[in-house]
Amino acid sequence: MAGSTFQRERPGAAGGLHRSWRSNVRSGLVKLPMNGLLSWLPTLALSPLLFAQGVYVRRVTPRLPEAPGNRSGVSGGGPALNLLILGDSAAAGVGASSQATALSGRLVEELMADFEVSWQLHAESGVTTRDLIARLDGVAGGRFDVAIVSIGVNDVITGRRTRQWTAALASLLDLLESGFGVRHVLLSALPPMHRFTALPQPLRWCVGLRARRFNDELLRFAGRDGRCAVVSLNYPRDPSYLASDGFHPGEPAYRHWAAVVAASVRQLPSSEAGEDRLA
Repeated sequence: MAGSTFQRERPGAAGGLHRSWRSNVRSGLVKLPMNGLLSWLPTLALSPLLFAQGVYVRRVTPRLPEAPGNRSGVSGGGPALNLLILGDSAAAGVGASSQATALSGRLVEELMADFEVSWQLHAESGVTTRDLIARLDGVAGGRFDVAIVSIGVNDVITGRRTRQWTAALASLLDLLESGFGVRHVLLSALPPMHRFTALPQPLRWCVGLRARRFNDELLRFAGRDGRCAVVSLNYPRDPSYLASDGFHPGEPAYRHWAAVVAASVRQLPSSEAGEDRLA
């Protein structure tokens, strides 16, 4: 790949990316949930109903395909930016008509005016964080400046505990650093699952509560680990931001997501002219 214009951020550096992104996430999508056993008593009481609703949702929810189109390419002009996009069905573009209108296409479109973007997408519907690590073990490595990661929804709905999830995230960061030479990792916060219209109540409420707990733990993990930052998307309450299945992002959501991530990428430390951040 082309030479990088980015320098590695110092984990936990005072006044750097982690501080600003923790602040952004706290003010955006992620809200502090109830803590402790009391928050789970309603869920335990509703367990038989939630199980039945889960079976029903799996049976009746349309299964949308991953977006067709290119999963790698080079676009734009300017400093070289080697970009790796990873994750689950949302990263794979489920809910979009093509990769051009999904996260990867919109993100490259946002960045190509500022960079020569050499990009790859590795994403698959239904994967958990551990599944993603297993998939990446079979991918040829390289050297990437930035990795954009969308993962965690399937960990939520398959019953993973938050400590299991963050342990898997740590392993994923190890792999991205050692196998792909990634300099910066941007983790997208989990979406507002309490708004997923595919889920009936009270299942929607319970899944939303778990997603909020996961996001809260994600913030703590990023602060401890120091090798990543969390991107809050702060989606507006707009029905068009959900795909026709009521579960995946719609095309307006992908455009919004890409714009927020692109702004994050432009804030990353640059080695050019001794600047601390990109102009």
